[in-house]
Amino acid sequence: MGADSRRLMVIAAHPDDETLGFGGVLARYASEGVETFLVTATRGQGGRYHGHRAGSAEHPGREALGRIREQELKEASRALGISRVSLLDYEDQYLDRANVDDAVAALVREIRQARPHVILTFSPDGAYGHPDHIAISQFTFAAIVAAANGAFGGGEPHVVSKLYYIAWNTRTWSAYQSAFKKLVSVVDGVERQATPWPDWAITTVIDTHAWGPTVWEAVACHRSQVAGYAALKTLAPADRDALWGSLSFYRAFSLVNSGRRVETDVFEGVDGK
Repeated sequence: MGADSRRLMVIAAHPDDETLGFGGVLARYASEGVETFLVTATRGQGGRYHGHRAGSAEHPGREALGRIREQELKEASRALGISRVSLLDYEDQYLDRANVDDAVAALVREIRQARPHVILTFSPDGAYGHPDHIAISQFTFAAIVAAANGAFGGGEPHVVSKLYYIAWNTRTWSAYQSAFKKLVSVVDGVERQATPWPDWAITTVIDTHAWGPTVWEAVACHRSQVAGYAALKTLAPADRDALWGSLSFYRAFSLVNSGRRVETDVFEGVDGK
């Protein structure tokens, strides 16, 4: 199978997830001729605006911020070379309350239309316990199963060959928290925070050094969120390398390969390599 016939899909929760979580991989494979697809569940309506909280005089409101962040997402996607972007229009910060049947069906439609060989998404813990990230992880896994089932919904069934979760190790999380401080999500009064993956659990490491400038260009597209990203510019070289030099994943399932040897290509096994 040639690179120009391979298809890669990222399924994420918010605008900027595609860049901060998957940007280097998307940019690398797009540059190699792989057809890349992005599905984003929300417009990020619940976020801050240039550092200003929702409800403040400077914040434009949920609806207006959603429109702004949608445009930023499209610009960032162009910078990364993504072939097609789909927005599902769920409410930011409420994705875990979405109707499961509807959410899975929407993702099944996207999968059957794009017919990706490989899908990337968040891990079941949502990276740092973010409920929207957890929800999209669960919906994605369910949709991959349902998309292969001819009895589910309309459209031609499609079997995804491989599913990957983001799997950041201690070094990567330390680099991010050097910029963003402690990344936490407070849910039902309980503080959740990142739990790094142990190095032995990481199945796949993709070299993305050459695409660091492209990722930074995509980061800059998310202008409404720039206050939160400003510290990235001041990162030490070692931290910058931890963020942009490579991306690591956990191979959640594969129909084409297995084993404990660390992969360097998410398409390994898909084309017989």
